[in-house]
Amino acid sequence: MASIYFSLFCILVVATLAPFVASLVPGRAVPEVVFLVFGGALLGKYGVLRGIDPDLEPIQLLGDLGMGFLFLKAGYEIDARDLLGRTGAIATGSWLVSLALGFAVVSLFSSRLGFGQSSWVALAICMTTTAYGTLAPIISDRKLMGTRVGRAVSVYGSLGEILPVLAMAFLLSSRSVKRTGVLLVSFVLVCVAVYLITSRARNAGARFWRFLVENAGSSSQPLMRVVSLLLVFLLLATVVFQFDAALGAFASGFILRALFPEGSEALEGKIDVLSNGFFQPVFFVVSGASLDLAAATRDLPLLFGFILALIVVRGIVVAVSLRIDPGTRAMSWREVFSTSAYCTMALPLIVAITGIAQDNGVLSATAASVLVTSAALTVLVIPVVTSFVRVVDEVDPVEAAHELAHHEAPLEEVMREHMATFHERQSRFHRERSAIHRQGRRFSSAEYFARMEGEATDAVPDGGEVEGAPRRSRGRRRS
Repeated sequence: MASIYFSLFCILVVATLAPFVASLVPGRAVPEVVFLVFGGALLGKYGVLRGIDPDLEPIQLLGDLGMGFLFLKAGYEIDARDLLGRTGAIATGSWLVSLALGFAVVSLFSSRLGFGQSSWVALAICMTTTAYGTLAPIISDRKLMGTRVGRAVSVYGSLGEILPVLAMAFLLSSRSVKRTGVLLVSFVLVCVAVYLITSRARNAGARFWRFLVENAGSSSQPLMRVVSLLLVFLLLATVVFQFDAALGAFASGFILRALFPEGSEALEGKIDVLSNGFFQPVFFVVSGASLDLAAATRDLPLLFGFILALIVVRGIVVAVSLRIDPGTRAMSWREVFSTSAYCTMALPLIVAITGIAQDNGVLSATAASVLVTSAALTVLVIPVVTSFVRVVDEVDPVEAAHELAHHEAPLEEVMREHMATFHERQSRFHRERSAIHRQGRRFSSAEYFARMEGEATDAVPDGGEVEGAPRRSRGRRRS
């Protein structure tokens, strides 16, 4: 029992320190999730201090519940109409292209890296994953939810998590395809039954439902107990039907959104407190505690080769899909870059896939550790790269270089002016967006651009938002 409490104590130490450490990074370029994962790795079973034992069943249970709440929130934020609409269809097609491209890459290079044909399926699926559960809090922290980047990431990212889970079930399972299909249909029917029973209970028992909503803030927290019951039941269903637990957690989020189509601030606030305050950081730390960072130095070609494969198989395919889709074709180059880069992030599912491959004897422990470490590095590097690209683009180095070339001002003055303009525009963008959101409307980048130029109209068109504020003329007047 002491080892369980000591592991939990170490986990909570990392969880407590992570937000403070993240705040020390200028511009919060490195998200808190990175410090949680790598803090867990330093204290994990392969780390320097080895204070966390991720193999203890109670610790695994807490991590699973953290994953459940994380994916519940992700499913709750996703608009099902986007998944079932044109963008969802194109995103599904792009994932299938990624899977085919993944098989092609594996067939070309796996033998040179020492992998046999038995590992091809696992490697190909790994290349198509998106760590949407890890990505969702980063998108939320950067205030991208509801923007064009946020909506595209939610569609491509969630499908990049759900479809590999289904591929794992059909391609990596020892069951027959027919049996897996029957189990999947059965799981879907269970989810539909849960939704129908819950929605009918809400309509028929208006008094009971009103009691739940009106007492959401009471000491008994009846609404949160219902949410917890829904989540745990669907996690149990995934275990019974032998699917990855992420599928059940996503389904619970979808059902919850269907029950609250207009959202519920009281419910969302309670879930955030429970998830962000305890379960979610525990999940990330426990995930990191299984990483063998030293293994990354044992096979550097595989480490960097797998990262490159993720970029080619997942990132580039997503970028091309965004340009093909009429609904996202108007996105700027930075929006496309950010979306495709975010969708290249991978970690939780690669841990699951490599674990299954190890259990089946098709992947060595060392190779699995290198792949997982590569995925963890994407979680570290990509948020930093997207922040750097955003700042560089907003500061406009081309215009700054033009001013310096024409001796319009000293270097210090040019940099100070461009950075001040960048910060002023970012603050103004968020103030404008918050004001529009409070009115229950969406705020388009075109409208913001018009306001910045002093040509705003009274109407606010329904459009997408950009990751940062749109560009305006910033340079000095030139003669």
